[in-house]
Amino acid sequence: MKAAVIVFPGSNCDRDAAVALEQATGQKPLMLWHKDTSLPAVDLLIVPGGFSYGDYLRCGAIAAKSPIMTEVRKAANAGTPVLGICNGFQVLTESGLLPGVLMRNRGLKYICRDVALRVERNDRIFTKGYTEGQVITVPIAHMEGNYQADPDVLKRLEDEGQVAFRYCAPDGAANDDANPNGAANNIAGIFNDRGNVLGMMPHPERLADPELGGMDGAAMFAALAGRL
Repeated sequence: MKAAVIVFPGSNCDRDAAVALEQATGQKPLMLWHKDTSLPAVDLLIVPGGFSYGDYLRCGAIAAKSPIMTEVRKAANAGTPVLGICNGFQVLTESGLLPGVLMRNRGLKYICRDVALRVERNDRIFTKGYTEGQVITVPIAHMEGNYQADPDVLKRLEDEGQVAFRYCAPDGAANDDANPNGAANNIAGIFNDRGNVLGMMPHPERLADPELGGMDGAAMFAALAGRL
């Protein structure tokens, strides 16, 4: 599998994503600079977490205007799988590849800890490594992870099965006590309507090696490596 990671000024999880990809595929991914104006043929694109452009203005808004994002949009619209993690999720919403917006956490505090996630469906290439309804543990680290969208958009996401992950309790209950940031419907990640773009606030690349404390994130990269 040939994969690429987009690098913006301020990215700080690009190398983590690259390591997780290399461990899953045995191949080093391409590292593409945000000013690049062309995109080589790849099987997977990752828009990593971090603080693109220092998170100035609105998180992800400046990065969404980077030259490379024009090519990422073209590739996504042509069917290339695109995974946006944390700040990458924000970039994908600001780019118009995913609906909604990531707002400040309801407690107005930065949150960095492990959370439980419920896998809502496992028939997409990103989630085939899990079982539907499985509860996994993945770290979050964000100040603006409060996913919100207009009521009609939320209804469409729910009705059409575009919710990928929900924050939940260890028993799988997606209640308010298990919602770390106030996200609508406990949403932690969503697919686009085609299913080839996934944006998620938790960091699977940070739990993809036993030395990091677990392998729940590795299942996503292993599934991608096996399917693409």
